[in-house]
Amino acid sequence: METRRDGALPRLPLALLDRYLRTYHRHEVRGETSLPASPALIVSNHGFGGIVDLNVMALARALHGMSDGRGVTFLVHQIAWTLGVGRFIEPLGCVPGSAEAVDAAFAAARHVAVFPGGDVEAAKATSERNRIKFAGRTGYARTAIEHGVPVVPVVTAGAGESLLVLSDGQRIARALRLPELLRIKALPVSVSLPWGVNVGAVGMVPYLPLPTKLVTVVLPAMHSVDGESAGAFAARIESAMQDTLTELTAGRRPVLG
Repeated sequence: METRRDGALPRLPLALLDRYLRTYHRHEVRGETSLPASPALIVSNHGFGGIVDLNVMALARALHGMSDGRGVTFLVHQIAWTLGVGRFIEPLGCVPGSAEAVDAAFAAARHVAVFPGGDVEAAKATSERNRIKFAGRTGYARTAIEHGVPVVPVVTAGAGESLLVLSDGQRIARALRLPELLRIKALPVSVSLPWGVNVGAVGMVPYLPLPTKLVTVVLPAMHSVDGESAGAFAARIESAMQDTLTELTAGRRPVLG
């Protein structure tokens, strides 16, 4: 399977992804219908998971519908390559997240998609499913400022209702020294199909998600202002995303998805 020269997703995986999300999760995309004319940093929230995350799928489908021919480079945690999965997602534009990867993507005039919350947000408990949880990370805002690119926030709601996460397992991860060994800060304790109660497995291996409805909103591009610090810019972005997620989930009652 090869990446198309325009950077768009290969047709077969996209067609399967589109059908799955539209049929099983009734995926709905709202908001902006096109990306900026120049390269942009696309910032999204995690739903649940590591190798498998419904929010990543939803973002890929939403961005394909907005394709402007530039292509999108997705920054992914190194664990995907450590587990041998990386080579399977590289044709979709995924690369290990690093400053060098960002530089190369922008130099090639591509958009860059990043999930600042990382494994901490991807492992958050069900009780925190409607929170944007970037854990104080502001590097993405600094990257946008340094490269002079706008930030396009994208928010997806619903993935946190696809299983039950009892704990993010950060204490377990620290006890096992996973932050040092694998750069993993969380090892979630969850209940899912078909794995039942497990520690850390779900997210690293596929699970059967409940048929929760997914809604993705693409927000207008945001720009840093003169003299604005990375922290202040990140706070504005995170606030806009949280307001959107709160609005999307107001009154939502998860019952078997």
